[in-house]
Amino acid sequence: MKVSFAHMGNTYIALAGALKFLGAEFIVPPYTTKKTLNLGSKHSPEVVCLPYKLVMGNYLEAIEAGADAILMIDSPGTCRLGQYSQSARTAIKDLGHNVEFINLDLYKGKMLELYRGFKKATGNSNPIDLARAINVSLLKIDMLDRLDEVYSYVRARELIKGTARKAHNKALKLLDDAITNSQCKTALKEGLEVLNRVPVDPNRDVLNIDITGEIFVVIDKFSNMDIEDELGKRGVHVHRKIRLSNWTNTFIKPMTKFEDTHEGKMKVLARDFIKRDVGGDALESIGDTIYAGNNKSDGVIHLLPFTCMPEIISQNILSNVTREKNIPVLSLILDEFSGKAGFITRLEAFVDLAKRRRDSKVRVKQAL
Repeated sequence: MKVSFAHMGNTYIALAGALKFLGAEFIVPPYTTKKTLNLGSKHSPEVVCLPYKLVMGNYLEAIEAGADAILMIDSPGTCRLGQYSQSARTAIKDLGHNVEFINLDLYKGKMLELYRGFKKATGNSNPIDLARAINVSLLKIDMLDRLDEVYSYVRARELIKGTARKAHNKALKLLDDAITNSQCKTALKEGLEVLNRVPVDPNRDVLNIDITGEIFVVIDKFSNMDIEDELGKRGVHVHRKIRLSNWTNTFIKPMTKFEDTHEGKMKVLARDFIKRDVGGDALESIGDTIYAGNNKSDGVIHLLPFTCMPEIISQNILSNVTREKNIPVLSLILDEFSGKAGFITRLEAFVDLAKRRRDSKVRVKQAL
């Protein structure tokens, strides 16, 4: 069967890598656009969060392109992600689409769920093939985050605007084409070389701003209106704290100790401000902001979807973190009605604020 899945940033590269390794026939849905959002919103509950509407749009476009099976993620807990699977399945069937839904409860079964899901999606029951395919997918997730880190450094310091983005796109293409572990390692090496060949000014005075928040809108550039590139154009070195590899290290890789993961570390930092997990990425948002304050970051941008309960809680707590850690925080709420012009205006104002604060601190330090 032709299997498909939703977009979330560049994670399609990792999923497609596993499916290619297993020789499956799959469809990568068109990259998310305004059409995708309109389609998903039309068939979604009005007050549901932006990620659900985009995921629904991805599924419907994939079905239009010929997909007859959908890979979906289930989860427990207080975040509405746990309801996505059943709600989307019901809506798609009500629309008359006869497709198979392959659910992956990765919080419950970890590697076993991936094994079962890929087996059902591809028809390949060879345990060695399945284990290798899963490894390729997880390896690509780590490599995608590595490429993004270097891209962020280069983008803020490039001499010719746009060259870093072209290099990053080429590096992503190299990784997307790789199938085996050895090919992935070669692709990463070549991709890093491409990025490192971009002419930069290593001594440029740049701002360092961290980005945290709900994982979907932090990772997906359509959701966040390409915020990282917009900041990069303005001389900001972006440090994205919420990454897919953080999630896979916490919930999928069996040998990782929780206290060594990003979530584990941020949970410890957030203890003075929140005593329990309220779902989603709320703890990480608070912990990331505390970490940024402790490490003298120039500012934090907190991204959250409209109606996201966990992030609304963290947004209110972040005002206390701002006062105690003396770090500016900009919370941006995203939904289908968010406009690019107003979004850019707020970003520019925040960048100006962060720069003035940093320069003021430098002058005070020099005076002393």
